Amino acid sequence: MYNFLQRLGRSLMLPVAVLPAAAIIIGIGNLLKALEVTPTLAEFIFQSGIAVLDQLGLLFAIGVALGMAKKNDGSVALAAVVGYFVVTSVLKTETLAEIMQVKEDSLNIGFSAMNNQNVFIGLIIGLIAAFCYNKFSATELPTALSFFSGKRLVPIMTAFLSVILTVVLLFVWPFVYSGIIAFGKWIMDFGAFGAFLYGFFNRLLIPTGLHHALNSVFWFDLAGINDIAKFQTGEGAVKGITGRYMAGFFPVMMFGVPAAALAMYQTAESKQKKRVAGLMLAGSISAFFVGVTEPIEFAFMFAAPVLFVIHALLTGLSLFIAALFHWTAGFSFSAGLIDFLLSLINPVSNHPWMLMVQGVVFFVIYYIVFRVAISVFNLNTPGRGDEQIADPVDEEAEDASTTQGKGGKYTAMSSQIISGLGGKENITSLTNCATRLRLEVANIDQIDKAQIKQSGAAGVTTSGQHNVQVIIGTQVQQVADEVERQLETE
Repeated sequence: MYNFLQRLGRSLMLPVAVLPAAAIIIGIGNLLKALEVTPTLAEFIFQSGIAVLDQLGLLFAIGVALGMAKKNDGSVALAAVVGYFVVTSVLKTETLAEIMQVKEDSLNIGFSAMNNQNVFIGLIIGLIAAFCYNKFSATELPTALSFFSGKRLVPIMTAFLSVILTVVLLFVWPFVYSGIIAFGKWIMDFGAFGAFLYGFFNRLLIPTGLHHALNSVFWFDLAGINDIAKFQTGEGAVKGITGRYMAGFFPVMMFGVPAAALAMYQTAESKQKKRVAGLMLAGSISAFFVGVTEPIEFAFMFAAPVLFVIHALLTGLSLFIAALFHWTAGFSFSAGLIDFLLSLINPVSNHPWMLMVQGVVFFVIYYIVFRVAISVFNLNTPGRGDEQIADPVDEEAEDASTTQGKGGKYTAMSSQIISGLGGKENITSLTNCATRLRLEVANIDQIDKAQIKQSGAAGVTTSGQHNVQVIIGTQVQQVADEVERQLETE
């Protein structure tokens, strides 16, 4: 169950990664609207960005299907599209009213959410499509039906299972929808303290990948909050309120996490500082500009868990302060500089510059708290104690560098990672998220963490008996592709 939930959380990163394009387009449209120079062009560009947000449910269905399937294959994406259209087309109010021969206004209000923005349905359909791919992609049918064998069978079976799901949802959906709405309203009733609770648990769940599931309640239209879409489109937005579940992340990701990186660098052993600097600088740039904090967070969350709890508490505090004073800004991908600049031209934002003032204060708080905690409790952050960073000029690294020169840019690195994981025969599954390789291995005792780190990886974590994560950074997709290529090569 743990591995399933972890993979599900990672799968959600694929559709989320699409959202920056929509944010940039909408931002340009808002800028042109503000200038009032070319209203027709401004509306054209604005609606082009909205078109992406209007398909969130479908995007999540495809993303989850690809992420949960054994292999990223086009047939599972097609199956997700088929299944999603089956459910949403039958259960939308106008179709359902015709089927049941009743008036639309007599149906439960939950059925009005059966559209291409329904992320909840997207998640379920994605899981069904992935199940069908894993179960039927290699199935051989009798000769008379052989044309429909293998991958062609995947969308067919997904369609049949989606019909069954549609019947179940016909009776269950009104109760599910009402329950989710109640949960969302319960959190919203806590006001600024509710934002604190959300921020705190958002960070604590990162090691499991379940923070994406929590995010979907507040960022998307699962409980009527829909913070991202309302902020970007302005539809149903309330100035000073919409964006409260996003705004507090800006001071943390742009200032707090880099400050934590600086504290870890300055508390590293003298002979390790040069090597720690590379990891911390790259992670800080990623956090500040695009809001990707995982390279730094994974550097200390397992080595010094007390720091991670502190990080979670400070994140909750940041969201609490921003919500209390109604300082709002929003993002479509993450709380980095790019999304903050786009927020400045968004009319829904409220006193966004105060988040930068708050960020400066949080930089000081993070730096002092992290440095004191590391020194007083003698925590094993990178470059200290057991968390030494391998010397890049040792013999094994030199061999890897020579090999890399003969092949592709990530050839040697991927080869060494595979070797450190116990070889091809020990690796049973490979996927990746925004910054990490996620693997399942047959025997976790065969893993050589030192060898994996010498390849250039930022770190290695294990959980359970078979799950391994290799922290790479923003170039993880290229490394994952090369690792997969080598695993498939005899």
